[in-house]
Amino acid sequence: MSAPSKSKDFSVYFQPPSMRDAKTRGKSEINVQYTDGLPEEFKGLGLGKKYLLRTFGCQMNEHDSEMIAGLLEAMGYETTDDKNEADLILLNTCAVRENAEDKVFGELGHLKGLKREKPDLILGVCGCMSQEEAVVKRILAKHNFVDLIFGTHNIHRLPFLLKESMFNKELVVEVWSKEGDIIENLPKKRAGMRAWVNIMYGCDKFCTYCIVPYTRGKERSRLPQDVLNEVRELAQQGYQEVTLLGQNVNAYGKDFEEMKYGFGDLLNEIRLIGVPRIRFTTSHPRDFDDHLIEVLAKRGNLVEHIHLPVQSGSNEILKRMTRKYNVAQYLELVEKIRAAIPDAVLTTDFILGFPGETEEQFQETLELARKVQYDMAFTFIYSPREGTPAFEMKDDVPYEVKQRRLADLNEVLKESGIAHNRRMIGQVHEVLVESESKNNSSMLSGRTRTNKLVHFEGDASLIGKLVHVNIEEAMTFYLRGTMVEAPVGSAI
Repeated sequence: MSAPSKSKDFSVYFQPPSMRDAKTRGKSEINVQYTDGLPEEFKGLGLGKKYLLRTFGCQMNEHDSEMIAGLLEAMGYETTDDKNEADLILLNTCAVRENAEDKVFGELGHLKGLKREKPDLILGVCGCMSQEEAVVKRILAKHNFVDLIFGTHNIHRLPFLLKESMFNKELVVEVWSKEGDIIENLPKKRAGMRAWVNIMYGCDKFCTYCIVPYTRGKERSRLPQDVLNEVRELAQQGYQEVTLLGQNVNAYGKDFEEMKYGFGDLLNEIRLIGVPRIRFTTSHPRDFDDHLIEVLAKRGNLVEHIHLPVQSGSNEILKRMTRKYNVAQYLELVEKIRAAIPDAVLTTDFILGFPGETEEQFQETLELARKVQYDMAFTFIYSPREGTPAFEMKDDVPYEVKQRRLADLNEVLKESGIAHNRRMIGQVHEVLVESESKNNSSMLSGRTRTNKLVHFEGDASLIGKLVHVNIEEAMTFYLRGTMVEAPVGSAI
């Protein structure tokens, strides 16, 4: 690794990431460690101090931030949104797309002046970007005012790393390229009526465009009793919705050696816990089995929204992406889901302009979108990620062609989305109230079981509660309606 600027000495705690080590998948055993609160030596270290935590990226990053905030507040820190009064600023980062990295480095540039004005400010970078060898090299070379770098595998070590940074006034870098143990019972700072619960970590699919298998490591499933106990606690605390998280939730339990217990088994038990709504993300089509569909069809608190990323409608591109299924298999899965759950809402992800994608192959993607008739999709222009196999492929689709394909696909998706929404007019749906409208305090916003955004008139006292709304107007991305008493036989 190239040396950083000499204006800052290395701490003895200098453990940078290695992409070579991250790509090595051994059979090392993953142990489970149960914590018993914050050790005494770290209590009070943050008293009288404030922290600002900025999160970039997916729900997994958001959940990591809940643990980071929980640890900081156990140390005595108080949260702030004002960077000028912060004693600690942490950027919890995403590495999935290039623009996410650009935002982080842009933010670091803005913070350089603040660090100069407040030399005792501790400025840290953590999360998925920190797991990338090239990113850490860039930070050391061009942003040497950063005090602390740690990764996704060692969040539980934050109190120790902060203490080192505080008292030694030296750069602290600790990024484990190999997965650590599963750490249970870390404090979490949650807010609102919804909660995220990790059921597993890492990914073994190795799609050629994706950096996640290297930043998050190999698949490790939490023990069923630990997941179930956490969901039961959330039910007791009154949470209205729990989202189960994993890079590939459908692979849950495949790493258990001594028991046969998969994602369908876990959901079948969570179905009996008194949380009104259970969601999950993200699914991989290859691991979405018949037992899982059978359990989801039991409904109850298992909602009728399934996010099923397809990425492309071309078999050749799917092969180049190493998605490990073809279009026919994906469509067969869609048919199975809709046969078992006729009113299921399907959403997906698409990547446009993958290396080598021809116009004919793009047309196959449009054809797939028309066949499936998604309610909504996240669509992205391909951007190379250093360290992935696709980075070595020639990025030969011109950017203006990628933009045009993105626009064309979004038009097809818009048509199916608005058609699905219009069919909801006249139906009464259960809505979990989330917030007041930013522009009108008399209007509330919430989501149906199928994750449709609904605006309706109501009092702020309803936030966090389940109400029923008669849908009266359908837009492309949201619905409008009027709150009503729940009639017999209302829609879900």
